[in-house]
Amino acid sequence: MNLPTEIFGNVIVVHTPEELGSEQAGEFESFIGTLERSNVVLDLDNTEILDSVGLTLLLEAQEKLRGENGDIKISTTNATNHKILEITRLDQQLEVFDSVIDAVKSFQ
Repeated sequence: MNLPTEIFGNVIVVHTPEELGSEQAGEFESFIGTLERSNVVLDLDNTEILDSVGLTLLLEAQEKLRGENGDIKISTTNATNHKILEITRLDQQLEVFDSVIDAVKSFQ
């Protein structure tokens, strides 16, 4: 899996794939493990399918990055993804922002 990324100082922004679920799980975990930064913003704007495995991946990525003294923040303007994070209450465990810039700035 090769996902588009952008670097802003000590933060890397990862633009997630159209689907984030069981079929992408192994590759996504491997990709997160190769990142050059431990402060990560996941931009979910282009993710149209986010299932329970995908949600678990977000939490596992957070745990991994916190173990490296980093963290993960979520950015999305996608109303469906916002609702999924709200219904599952993951918005209480993961910081969710409406813009990539706000998520990046939150690391400072």
